[in-house]
Amino acid sequence: MFRELTRKKQALSPEECARLLHSEKRGVLSLSGENGYPYGVPLNQYYLEEEGRLYFHSGKTGHKIDALRACPKASFCVYDSGVRREGDWALTFRSVIAFGQLREETNPAKVQEVCTALSRKFTDDEAYIRQELQTFTKNVLCFYLQIEHISGKTVHEA
Repeated sequence: MFRELTRKKQALSPEECARLLHSEKRGVLSLSGENGYPYGVPLNQYYLEEEGRLYFHSGKTGHKIDALRACPKASFCVYDSGVRREGDWALTFRSVIAFGQLREETNPAKVQEVCTALSRKFTDDEAYIRQELQTFTKNVLCFYLQIEHISGKTVHEA
């Protein structure tokens, strides 16, 4: 159902894909938007490898929410900042794409866990995190991509 990489030598191992999904702070969620137009939106993610899920948080309304409710199939792409080899003008970077179906998370404990984990990707200020969670959790829609396929690769831009 999902395509194999054309250039298999560039493929990342499953462990490398997982590391990238854990370490990168944000990526792009791609959905089927209105009138058949693709809709890609930058989001930060929380990867729970043992569940095979990428979690996200959002406001409760908007283009993204309408799109995920209309068609739950989606992909999420992350990529690192890359490296430039000495004497080379081109950048070498790694990317991962995860495909799956989006679902809303309704368990309040899981929503709290996800929002806390996402906050910790950006700050270790626990007082700030507690305040944010108390203020905004009730207004958050938490959803996840139930991963069906992941592939990753190394790309040299030249």
